[in-house]
Amino acid sequence: MEVLIISKDTLRINEEIHVREVRLTGANGEQFGIVQTRDALKMAEEAHLDLVEVAPHARPPVCKIMNYGKFRYEQQKRDKETRKKQKTIVMKEVKLRPGIEEHDLGVKVKAISKFLAEGSKVKVTIMFRGREVSHPEIAQSILNSIVEKIDCVVERPPKIEGKNMLMIVTGKKVKANAKDQDTPRSSQEVQ
Repeated sequence: MEVLIISKDTLRINEEIHVREVRLTGANGEQFGIVQTRDALKMAEEAHLDLVEVAPHARPPVCKIMNYGKFRYEQQKRDKETRKKQKTIVMKEVKLRPGIEEHDLGVKVKAISKFLAEGSKVKVTIMFRGREVSHPEIAQSILNSIVEKIDCVVERPPKIEGKNMLMIVTGKKVKANAKDQDTPRSSQEVQ
């Protein structure tokens, strides 16, 4: 099947094509060569199909005789399938303060673990107030303890931005190696 990639804003059909002559392709892929636009429209009308401009920037523009409604339906179906296969990654944010207590930190760590299990990225933010920003080592130790408690990958290391220290973490991806799964099927393969 022939795949045509056409942007929706440049697609012109039938009487919307205002050029004198076009390079015409038939419904079954046969090439008619360069034809007057009015003759191409007559051929499309006789076949009870539409004349669709598929390559408007070519000289002369390339047109194809096809069922435009069916073409749009199939294109929308393909677009829907590609959107279905796309995975959107959600960014969650957990905010902390440098003076957080151990139990409260445990609650935040559980929340981060839950977000990572769902497949989201997590932005961990430690918010400073007043002169707390002059002690970034406290925030650094809190972020390091979070990384130690959770099985995660630090995507963006801790960095101070204004009065906040930010770190972005993602869940670990488990990849199955062929060597780890290398189990012999018979005794002949072992020898």
